[in-house]
Amino acid sequence: MNLHNRLKEARTERSMTQEALAAEAGVTRQTIIAIEKEKFVPSVKLALVLARSLQLRLEELFWLDNE
Repeated sequence: MNLHNRLKEARTERSMTQEALAAEAGVTRQTIIAIEKEKFVPSVKLALVLARSLQLRLEELFWLDNE
């Protein structure tokens, strides 16, 4: 199974920069970039923090495929 996300889409819909989201989540901009490119799988805690920062439910931001 692969984890997918709509982090970039949700962030840009809110006119939020990667840097601003990173600061709010307590991570680096590089971490946000890696998550958006699906090169890094965030911890459950970080995924929840990101969802809260973007005012979304976790399953609206991240999902698994069946591969």
